Amino acid sequence: METLKEKTTRGLFWGGMNNVVQQGLGLLFGIILGRLLNPEDYGMIAMILVFQLIATALQESGFKSAIGNLKEPQHNDYNSVFWFNIIVGVTCYVILFFVAPLIAAYYHTPELVLLCRVAFLTIIFAALGTAQSAYLFRNMMVKEQAKCNMTATLLSSMIGVTLAFLKCGYWALAIQSMTYIGLNSLLLWYFSPWRPTLHLDFGPVRQMFKFSSKLLATTILERINTNVMNILLGRHFTKHEVGNYNQAYQWNSKVFYLLQGTLAQVAQPVFTNVADEQERQLRILRKLMRFTAFLAFPMLFGFGLVAQEFIVLTIGEKWLESARLLQLLCISGAFIPISSVLTNMLISKGKSGTYFWVTFALCATLIATMQVLYPYGIRTMVVAYVIIYVLWTLVWHFFVGRLTGYSLWALLLDIVPFAMIAFGVMAATWWATQSITILVLLLAARIVMAGVLYYVVMRVLRVKILEECMTFMKERIKKK
Repeated sequence: METLKEKTTRGLFWGGMNNVVQQGLGLLFGIILGRLLNPEDYGMIAMILVFQLIATALQESGFKSAIGNLKEPQHNDYNSVFWFNIIVGVTCYVILFFVAPLIAAYYHTPELVLLCRVAFLTIIFAALGTAQSAYLFRNMMVKEQAKCNMTATLLSSMIGVTLAFLKCGYWALAIQSMTYIGLNSLLLWYFSPWRPTLHLDFGPVRQMFKFSSKLLATTILERINTNVMNILLGRHFTKHEVGNYNQAYQWNSKVFYLLQGTLAQVAQPVFTNVADEQERQLRILRKLMRFTAFLAFPMLFGFGLVAQEFIVLTIGEKWLESARLLQLLCISGAFIPISSVLTNMLISKGKSGTYFWVTFALCATLIATMQVLYPYGIRTMVVAYVIIYVLWTLVWHFFVGRLTGYSLWALLLDIVPFAMIAFGVMAATWWATQSITILVLLLAARIVMAGVLYYVVMRVLRVKILEECMTFMKERIKKK
């Protein structure tokens, strides 16, 4: 039997592999799509994305995390969740089918009616795989989840690029998303040994609903938070401007999700497994925080450093304004994985109510701020968005600290040194390379110099997290 440390390490490895491949494919196909499509195409999809995400959250209903918190979930628990999700998924699609004209009217874009009715079919496709996903999640079958995600990403991206090449415009993005969700659900069925039965018993759903309903509401608010800019920009600005922001956000999310997605697959199950050992749980939390900060700050600050060269070289000068917004978003992107570790701790403690209200406060703050600032332009809105997300890390810590004894001083010791070193490395790299005028050489020089310099500083300071990562990689190589 594997120890918890071995399961966690294996989960981080496969979760990392999954996210590296996914984001790598996203990088490759994102470049191709960015060259084939224009900002207006991305703007069309950005306008309806939040509705699709909210409906998917309703379909999931927070039961995946609720099952993750059960010590020994039974067949009836999964079966109850499966049929409940099917019912909710179909219901959501029917409602949104008839609401599509209202969505189009809000954005003053009649073409959105048909786009909504086709794109929202992903809600039903996702409903078919939720219980299977919950089974793999609860049993920390990260390798199997990785295979599902990587295969679905590759095939759906190929279809999206083919449609874009055939001049299908925003439909290429819509069909790509539908294909990804459908294939992923199909593969979840293949890898999960659990199968539903026709015996309907919603008793387990009712028992989990008090916890899961708060997670559901929180998830909806999170989807609004991450898309609040798209919602308001689509109302007050052109499709071109919405597309520029959406492109910047998508590239930013590819980088931070590379780490956040890895941690999300192991954090909550690990915290739950040591729920009765508070000191050990706190040690694990702090170690995950240091690991996250060790990677998040150089990754995101580094991407911000090369954002302009990267965007111009890969998807063209038509996205130059998107690159400037991306530089700002990378600052908040570095803090999102850190906040994610803290929220996973809250969920593992069963504090879904706290999770909801803190997320609600964030949502209200974002909406109120953006409503006040939109007359001053998109850049001003993005600056405010970044500041709020950075400061909200301290809000999440306040509530986690009360539950675990994780002091503010300990938090600062765990993350600030990595932030300062990463910032110093990027500043030194920028200064040393600013005279290079050839974009390809500038991009290469900055990536190599920043990577080497950060590694050297970590080695000189003998940072324990680096040593543990190196030891783990050596062990993996020996086993192979």
